[in-house]
Amino acid sequence: MITSTLGVRSAVTVSLTVSAVLAGGLFAGQAHAAPPIPSITAPGGFVMNNGTGTTLFGKAADTRRSTGSTTKIMTAKVVLSQRNLNLDAKVTIQKAYSDYIVSRNASSARLIVGDKVTVRQLLYGLMLPSGCDAAYALADKFGTGTTRAARIKSFIGKMNTEARNLGMRNTHFDSFDGISNGSNYSTPRDLTKLASSAMKNSTFRTVVGTKSTKQKVTTRTGGYRYMSWSNTNKLLSTYRGAIGVKTGSGPQAKYCLVFAATRGSKTVIGAVLGSSSETNRAADVKKLLDYGFAR
Repeated sequence: MITSTLGVRSAVTVSLTVSAVLAGGLFAGQAHAAPPIPSITAPGGFVMNNGTGTTLFGKAADTRRSTGSTTKIMTAKVVLSQRNLNLDAKVTIQKAYSDYIVSRNASSARLIVGDKVTVRQLLYGLMLPSGCDAAYALADKFGTGTTRAARIKSFIGKMNTEARNLGMRNTHFDSFDGISNGSNYSTPRDLTKLASSAMKNSTFRTVVGTKSTKQKVTTRTGGYRYMSWSNTNKLLSTYRGAIGVKTGSGPQAKYCLVFAATRGSKTVIGAVLGSSSETNRAADVKKLLDYGFAR
């Protein structure tokens, strides 16, 4: 009887141990299960691991859409790709730049005619307040030709050449600032590819990661004034680890954002295009970043 009772107890013990191991394995499996794929309201989105290039999420990732001012990522990249670039070279602000802003009702860095602004400062004016006047000044400065129209055409040509070099197969630029002339478009995947490349440049990273700046510029008379610019990318203040990149909006583009964030050794980068509101855009991007870091 004693032997029989011990045998029963041993069997029960083994059974309980096996059950515990199985249960432990089940719960461990649940803890490490892949997070559910997020649902976003934007018609197009894409996310990748910036270190490995692994795609983490895609929704209509290769569908061509209007991009608004996210176009300015390429404007900045073309400028920063110039050989022997002097970021401290000064550019005189022309009346044509301010006239353009007024005629297009465009976003502005509030540049003042006659002021002498450095290339570096124009990059801040381009990427923080999304100044179309700054974009115009940079295109005029770094395009080639004897007339302003020729220089602008040349600069946009450089933007498209750079797009081809990056393998952006579904992208075409017809403006230096995203105000389309009928054929300015890209895709979430292409814009992510562009941003990933642009973020390799330290000046670009510094600019797009800046929440606000105060820049001292030279006036027409040789004095100086201060220009204060705040970043339209509120993600920098609302999402832990956010490091960029660029907002975009417009009647056709609606609300767009090319975004990047770093936590630990992992950087997640992506884009959403065509959101119906700033609120929905922000919610979509947070979902995608959370998902990217959880993967």
